[in-house]
Amino acid sequence: MKRLLVVLSILMSFGLRSQQIIPLNEKKYIDSLQNVVKTNINNDSKANAYFLLSNYYRNTDSLSSKNYLAKGKILIKKNTFIHAKYYYFEGQYYLDRNKEKSAEYYLKSIQELSRFKNKESDFFQSLAWYNYGVAKKNKEGYPFLIKTILERAIPIAEKYNNSKNLGFLYTQLAIVLTYNAEFEKAGNYNQKALTILEKNFPNSSELFFTYLNSASNFCYQAKGDEAKKFLDKAEKLIHPYPESSANAFYYYGKTLYFITKQRNEEALPVIEKGIFYAKKFNQNLLAQMFYFNKFDILKKLKKYNEAKDVLKNILVEKSLAIDINNRKTIYKHLSALNEEMGNLNEALSWEKKYSSLNDSLNTENVKLEINKIEAKYNAAEKERKIANLNAEKNQKELEVSKKNFYLWGLSLILLLIISLFIFFLIIYRKNKKLSEQKEINLQQKIKDIRQKEELTLTKAILESEERERERIARDLHDGLGGMLAGVKINFSTWSSNYLSPEKDQDFYRILGQLDNSVSELRHVARNLMPESLLNFGLETALNDLCEFYTRKDLDIDFQPIDIEKNLPLNIQLNIYRIVQELLANAVKHSEATNILLQCSQSDENFFITIEDNGKGFEKDIEKTTKSMGLRNLKNRINYLKGKMEINSDKEGTSINIELNTHAA
Repeated sequence: MKRLLVVLSILMSFGLRSQQIIPLNEKKYIDSLQNVVKTNINNDSKANAYFLLSNYYRNTDSLSSKNYLAKGKILIKKNTFIHAKYYYFEGQYYLDRNKEKSAEYYLKSIQELSRFKNKESDFFQSLAWYNYGVAKKNKEGYPFLIKTILERAIPIAEKYNNSKNLGFLYTQLAIVLTYNAEFEKAGNYNQKALTILEKNFPNSSELFFTYLNSASNFCYQAKGDEAKKFLDKAEKLIHPYPESSANAFYYYGKTLYFITKQRNEEALPVIEKGIFYAKKFNQNLLAQMFYFNKFDILKKLKKYNEAKDVLKNILVEKSLAIDINNRKTIYKHLSALNEEMGNLNEALSWEKKYSSLNDSLNTENVKLEINKIEAKYNAAEKERKIANLNAEKNQKELEVSKKNFYLWGLSLILLLIISLFIFFLIIYRKNKKLSEQKEINLQQKIKDIRQKEELTLTKAILESEERERERIARDLHDGLGGMLAGVKINFSTWSSNYLSPEKDQDFYRILGQLDNSVSELRHVARNLMPESLLNFGLETALNDLCEFYTRKDLDIDFQPIDIEKNLPLNIQLNIYRIVQELLANAVKHSEATNILLQCSQSDENFFITIEDNGKGFEKDIEKTTKSMGLRNLKNRINYLKGKMEINSDKEGTSINIELNTHAA
C-alpha cells in the first residue's frame, strides 16, 4: 500500500500535465495545421493554427512551440477574441515551465473571454479554469484543484450537454480522484465521460484516454480483469496510428495491468516499447515512470545490478528526481537494494543521503509546526489585547455618549442654520443662472437676427447683381450685338458685289476686325448670363466655361461627379459664379499650364476642388482677399453656408470649397 501511494503521488503531476486534446491521427492533424498556415490568406485562421501547433509541441519541442506562439501573436492585430485565446495558449506554454506565470495568463484569458457569449468562448473558459487549477495545485493543494474543476470548469461545459469537452473534464476529474485513492468516485466520473464520448465521439482521443484512465483506476484497485476490458478498447482505437505519441500512454496502461496481474516477465517488453515511444516524442517524465516500473520488476526478479542501474539513470535524468519526495524514495530504494546485494558501504552512503534529505524535510516540517504554534500564540495574544482595548473602548464610549448628548442639541441648531444657508444659496444661484441664461438667449437671438439680416442683404446684393448682369447681357446681345451683326452682313453683301478681295485687302481686314468684335461682344454677353446654364444645366455650363478658358498653352481638366440636374437655378448660378471666379483668377495670376477642376455632389453637399501648377501665392492671403473678385467669392460661399480652404506654395495652388445646396 505504501508503494501504491508513492506511485500515485508521482503519477498525479504526470497525468495532469501530459493530457492534451490532440487527435490520435497526429500526422493528419499536424499536416492540416501546416497547410492552413501555408495556404490560408485569413489571418484569424492562421493565428488559430499557429496556436494549436504551439500547444502540440509545448512538451516535446519548446523552441518550436515558442516560435509558433510568437507567429500567431503577430497576426492578432485588433481581434480581441483571438487575443483572448492567445492568453490561454501562452498559459499552456508556461504550464510546465513557470506555474505562477501560467496561472496569470489563464486568468487573463478567462477575463477577456468572459466578454464573449458564444460556444467557443465557453470552451476555452472551461479549459482555462481547469488548467488554472492544475497550475495552482502544488501551492493550493488537491482540494483547490477539485473545487476549481467542479465549481468553475464543469458548469461552463455542462451548458452544452454531451460535448467532447465535458467528457474530457469528467475523466480529468476522475484522474485526480484516482490519485487520491477515491476509486469509486473516480469510476463514476469515468462512466459519465464514457456515456458522452462512446455515443457521440467514438473515435476521439478523449475517449481513448478515458479508457486508459478507467483501466488505471481498476489496476490501483487490483482488479486486473476489469482493467483489461478497457485496455482492449483503447488498443482498438490506437492500433491504426502506430506513429501517434499516444502509444506511450497505452503501453503505460498495459504495464500497470501486467504489474497488477503480477506477470512481471511479460511487462518488461511492454515497458521497452513504452520507453521507445516516450523517448521518440520527448516525453521524459513518462519515460522515467517506465524506468521506475522497470526497476521494481527487475528487483522482484532479483536482477539487482540492472535494477540499480535503472534507479541511477532516473537520478541522472532528473525528471522524477527533481521532486524532493521522489528523490528521497529513490535514495531509500538504492540503500535497500545495495544492502540486499551485500554492498554495505554503498548502502550506507545512500542511507546517509536519504537521512540527510529526510532530516531536511523534517526540519522544514518542524519549522512549519513552530510557525503554526507561533501563529496560534500571536493570535491568542492579539485576542487578549483586543479584549483590553474593547474594555477601554466601552468606557470611552460611555464618556463620549454624555458629551454627544450636549453636542446633539448644538448640532441640530447648526444643521438648521446650514440648511437655511444652503436653501438661500441654491435660490440665489438658481436666479443667477436664470438671468445668465436669459442673457445668453438674448445674445443668441441678436446674433441670429444679425445673421439673417446679413444673409438677406447678401441675397439681395447677389440677386440684384444677377439681374443687372442679365439686363446688360440681353442689351448687348439683342441691341448692340444685333446692330453690329447687321452692319457686318450689309458690308459683306456690298463688298461681294463691288469689291475684289485681292485689290481691297484693307477693307476685308477691317471687315474681319468687325467680325471679331461681334464674337467678343457675344463672349462678354455669355459671361454675364451663360445661356448653356439656363438651357442645359450646371454641368454643361461648367464644361463650356472650361473650354472657353482653355488655351494652346493651358490645359483645363474638368471632372464632374454626380452633379444633380434638378438643383434650384439660383444655387446653380451661384456655383457657376464661384467656379468662374476661381478659373479667372487661376488663368490671370497663376501662370499655370495645367488646371484640374473637380465638382462633385453628395446629397445636399456640393464640393469644388481646383488645383493648378502655377507659381502660387507669394503674398499673405489676407491681403489678397481685398480684391473685389475674392470678396464676391467669399460672399457667395457664405450665402451657401460653405467653407473654403486655400493651400499655396511654389509648386501651385489648391482650393477646396464645400457648399450646402439647401442653405438658400
